[in-house]
Amino acid sequence: MAFEKNTISFILIVLSLISCCVSLRNDLLDNYIQEDSGYDFRAFPSYFSLTKGVKLHNSSKIETGGYSEFNKFRILAASTKTINVHNFGAQGDGRSDDTKAFQKAWEEACSSSSAVNILVPKGKNYLLKPITFSGPCKSEITIQIAGTLVASNDRSDYSKDGRHWLLFDSVQNLIVEGGGTINGNGNVWWQNSCKINKAKPCKDAPTALTFDKCTNLEVKNLKIKNAQQIHLSFEKCMNVEASNLVVNAPEKSPNTDGIHVTGTQNIQISSCTIGTGDDCISIVSGSKKVRATDITCGPGHGISIGSLGSGNSEAYVSDVVLNGAKLSGTSNGLRIKTWQGGSGSASNIKFQNVEMQNVKNPIIIDQSYCDQTKPCKEQSSAVQVRNVLYQNIKGTSASDVAINFDCSKKYPCQGILLQNVNLGSAKAECNNVNLKNIGSITPLCS
Repeated sequence: MAFEKNTISFILIVLSLISCCVSLRNDLLDNYIQEDSGYDFRAFPSYFSLTKGVKLHNSSKIETGGYSEFNKFRILAASTKTINVHNFGAQGDGRSDDTKAFQKAWEEACSSSSAVNILVPKGKNYLLKPITFSGPCKSEITIQIAGTLVASNDRSDYSKDGRHWLLFDSVQNLIVEGGGTINGNGNVWWQNSCKINKAKPCKDAPTALTFDKCTNLEVKNLKIKNAQQIHLSFEKCMNVEASNLVVNAPEKSPNTDGIHVTGTQNIQISSCTIGTGDDCISIVSGSKKVRATDITCGPGHGISIGSLGSGNSEAYVSDVVLNGAKLSGTSNGLRIKTWQGGSGSASNIKFQNVEMQNVKNPIIIDQSYCDQTKPCKEQSSAVQVRNVLYQNIKGTSASDVAINFDCSKKYPCQGILLQNVNLGSAKAECNNVNLKNIGSITPLCS
């Protein structure tokens, strides 16, 4: 018995020593990186807390032991009221206009003092014109979309609001799920895009599904396809989970971003498969504490922060973590894009554990981004890019240049760190960048 006690004590002491050594090693590595590269870990403690306690498993489940700021809001109600859209006149035949039926169902759900489940039955196609689901509501609402929502393809239906098809405005404690499909029916919009037909004027098209100023939100287990323009947009939202989404549109469909994040804080995007004609995920100004895991991307333009600073505007994005992604056949990989003349910053950004196959521009910071027909005017001011980490990035480049840091002369990229990056035999071009390499890096900046 004494031998067993001594053995147990010895094992505990050894485990304690190992833990201390690992912690010391990490601290030394952090200090070394900071001193040598300018990558300031201590300046952004909230950023590094996002990565602690996070583990990816084969099941694609996410453990967020260290992500304490994201609190689960959903409390199971003792009784939940179920509302079927057919009780309000919905036909679900794909021809009849079901907009009013959905509006009436929402109004009843939103005014209910008890939790509500809105049911959109499976095997039906619901034709909808632009519709706004307005809050705040009195209780929690779950929308079970088991069938298919189909957008009207009559562009005159969007005369009052040409930017939205399905809009949730100022709703709290909302779940949208159900395994069904949201079909933006976007072909008529693509045909009239100036990017497809140069003779057409450049105009905005509707976003298929928008959440504006929503708090405590879950969007999961849905297919979103063929959006008029952006597929799914989170705008000025707080505490968001987006998971198990399949988003797709043809590779040539213009401006059809998969998931767009703007002005949104504390959002988790996980286990999503995205293939469209634009960015798989785009993160723009006002967004912070954005986390994406287990992302499959392609075709499309990759995963982008920006564009930022257009029209000499001020833009800020910070605390972004992409941990675990596979990109295939995309026109960009991990991209930060800013316009000349802008101001503000893109900071505290971490890309890790990313695999790429046949990707053009796998790693790119472009501070001279210009998405217009006329050449952009050269300007000295720029959005500052700083504290960006690329860790465990591997794959193949479809372009001659695999790493391209094209940074501003007046506002060089600061604290850029590459750690264990292998992108084959392509070249690296690095201008106006404060860069540090750790581990094996291919290709190297000359």
